[in-house]
Amino acid sequence: MIGKTVLITGAAKRMGRAIARELHGAGANVVVHYRSEVDGATSLVGEMNAMRAGSALCLRAELLDCGALSSLVEQSVTHFGRLDALVNNASSFYATPLGAIDEAAWNDLVGSNFKAPLFLTQAAAPHLRRVHGAVVNITDIHAERPLAGYPIYCAAKAGLLGLTRALAIELAPEVRVNAVAPGPILWPDESNELNGKAFDEAERARIIDHTLLKQAGSPQDIARAVRFLFNDAPYVTGQVINIDGGRTAHL
Repeated sequence: MIGKTVLITGAAKRMGRAIARELHGAGANVVVHYRSEVDGATSLVGEMNAMRAGSALCLRAELLDCGALSSLVEQSVTHFGRLDALVNNASSFYATPLGAIDEAAWNDLVGSNFKAPLFLTQAAAPHLRRVHGAVVNITDIHAERPLAGYPIYCAAKAGLLGLTRALAIELAPEVRVNAVAPGPILWPDESNELNGKAFDEAERARIIDHTLLKQAGSPQDIARAVRFLFNDAPYVTGQVINIDGGRTAHL
C-alpha cells in the first residue's frame, strides 16, 4: 500500500487503532478520524509520523453531522493528494431493550452504524473511483444473528451489511466494497456500566466456549483481514468475512 492513502473512522482507539497501525505498516498514509479521543488520535499520529515522516494525519469530525463528512474527505485529499481506501469503523454499541428504546438511541446507533458509512462513502466515491480504490465496512456477526437486548444496534449493522452489497453494485467496476464482521474480539468498554453488566466474566466465558477455536480473537485479526481486502483481494467485492473463531458456524 506504499503511496496510497486510507481514511479510517474511529481510529483513535480499539479496533480502529489496530487497523490504522496495520495499514500504516503496509506503507499507507493514514488519516485517523476521531470524535472525542483527541489524546489517542494525536498519540497514534505522532507514533506513525515518527516511523515515517508526514505519513499520518488526525482529523476530528462528528459523523452524525452529514455536512461534516464531505469536509472530512476533502481535508484528507487536500493533505495527501489522493484517497485510495475508506474504512467505516466508527460505531456506537449499547443495549436497547424493547420497551425502553427512545429516539436518541435510534439516532445514535443507526446514525453511527448505518447512516454515516453511507454518506461518507458517497462523499469519498469520486476520489475512490479515480484511483480504483476500495471500501471496507466493519459490521458484526450479529448483523445476521441478532443479539438479545440489542435490537437497534443489530438492525443498524444489518443495514450496513446490506449497504455493503448494494454499494458494491453501485460503485462497480471501479471501486470494491467489502465488509469484515468481528465476533468475540474486544469486549465493551468497562467504563460503560450497562455494557459491563451485559458481558460479565461468566457471559464472556460462555461466548468464547461457543466458538470453534475456544478463544477470543484480537484486534490484529480484524486489521489483517482489512489489509487483505485492500491489498490482496483484487477480485473480491460485495462480500463479508466473519472473523469470529467459528462462532457463526453453529450459532
